[in-house]
Amino acid sequence: MIDAVWERIKNCEGQVFEQIRGQEFTYNVIGDNSIELNRTNRMVSRKTFEQALEHVPLENTVPVQRLQAPSYIFAILMDDRIRQNDW
Repeated sequence: MIDAVWERIKNCEGQVFEQIRGQEFTYNVIGDNSIELNRTNRMVSRKTFEQALEHVPLENTVPVQRLQAPSYIFAILMDDRIRQNDW
């Protein structure tokens, strides 16, 4: 599943996403293994998204709190452009 989801993430590079509390952000894909967030000095790896996929669908950020940038992971994975009715 990560291959399909990662392709969607790559295809949405530069588009606006919204966190749970309404803050908007974008990201850039770096290489083929991570994204760089524009609102914070953080990068999120493909492996991190793969780990987060074990918990979808997410109701909040609690299941992914142990991962890097949980609010951003939630916003990306729960967005309709990324979900595409898969969860």
